[in-house]
Amino acid sequence: MTESVPPAPAQQTPSFWQRKLVDPIVRQMTQGISVEKIALTLAVGSALALFPILGTTTLLCLIVGVSLRLNQPLIQLVNGLCTLPHLIVIYALIRFGDFLFGYAPLHLTVQDFLFRAPRAHPSFWSLAQTVWHDHGATLHRAEIMAVHATVAWTVIAPLWILAVYWIAKPALHRLNVLRGGKFLPEGEESREG
Repeated sequence: MTESVPPAPAQQTPSFWQRKLVDPIVRQMTQGISVEKIALTLAVGSALALFPILGTTTLLCLIVGVSLRLNQPLIQLVNGLCTLPHLIVIYALIRFGDFLFGYAPLHLTVQDFLFRAPRAHPSFWSLAQTVWHDHGATLHRAEIMAVHATVAWTVIAPLWILAVYWIAKPALHRLNVLRGGKFLPEGEESREG
């Protein structure tokens, strides 16, 4: 009596979505990654996540991460974790930018920002009317603050990247030793990608 062996399942050709979306994501998440690359991802990701223009950090992390061949899931995770500090950092960057340009600090309360003559308690409706009727002046103030914050970020970001990398790399090396060398040594990253 011979045992019948079930036929092997036919190999399906991967779909367009499998090849173009799912497979690259799986490769990103399972790629071999060195301690140095993880430290660089944390440093660059956190600096980009604190870029002072709201709504740009995800795209910045994507572009720079692809350019430097950094781990995309990790850089986007860092970006997400920096969301709350991002709002605080924007204020500090505007102030530092004001200092760099020699400007007296711009008033950043809603009243002072929107009204030339601050009012005691503006209502939402009065704020909306001011922006609508005087949108040119409002946009001009916003542009000045955006330029000041961006210049300040440009000055601070390289120092931030060096500091985070300098702190993260030894800590990750120790973690790697404790975890039994799960990461690959420098220069042995997966060539896939």
